[in-house]
Amino acid sequence: MKKIMFNDECGLTQAVLDGRKTMTRRVCKYDRPNETYDIVFPVFEPNDYDNDGNIVSPLNYAFGWKNDKGYFTGWNIPKYKVGEAVAVAQCYKSLGMNPEIALDDKDGIGFYTKTKFAPGWKNKMFVRADLMPHHIRITDIKIERLQDISDEDCLKEGIGKYFIGFDSLHADYMGFTYSFDESGKYKYPNAKQAFAALIDKVSGKGAWESDPYVFVYEFELVD
Repeated sequence: MKKIMFNDECGLTQAVLDGRKTMTRRVCKYDRPNETYDIVFPVFEPNDYDNDGNIVSPLNYAFGWKNDKGYFTGWNIPKYKVGEAVAVAQCYKSLGMNPEIALDDKDGIGFYTKTKFAPGWKNKMFVRADLMPHHIRITDIKIERLQDISDEDCLKEGIGKYFIGFDSLHADYMGFTYSFDESGKYKYPNAKQAFAALIDKVSGKGAWESDPYVFVYEFELVD
């Protein structure tokens, strides 16, 4: 089973577990090679479909780049598939696991050894997917530029919408403020500005401005 990580500093893991975040954008592995290349999608053959007409090709939701001379860079394939269950990564310590529990450390999967804690104790990058208690199921995938996100999708990404009354001096607020932080520390006049700030905080300053292609994964919490 695969695992997926959400940013803890911005509260995104908890937002997923609370059901407030049901969508995530992941930057594609490479962007447009140069201005002569256009985005292209796979052309499916009859044997790429099952008996019910569903696409079963591994290239489903993939895209690639081809220039005006026909030179092709290869397919950019999403990491996850529709219908796939994915473990939500959390460090072992946050899950309350006993640090003295020893598993088969020859494979680096134990929580604790006689001399040190295993990497997954505090760093969820190194945890085992099969030991994670929470999972999501991918329900849809699409490809778009980062800045093409809709206001509706911003809310699915975990942006909160908070009522502040109708007597605000700022007309753009229209009685609401938006934030990626439940404490309300960060406030923005609209959902897209809040999401842009979140992306820059999670992926580094300038991530929003660079406007890369992203795979958009919509999901539901399974457990």
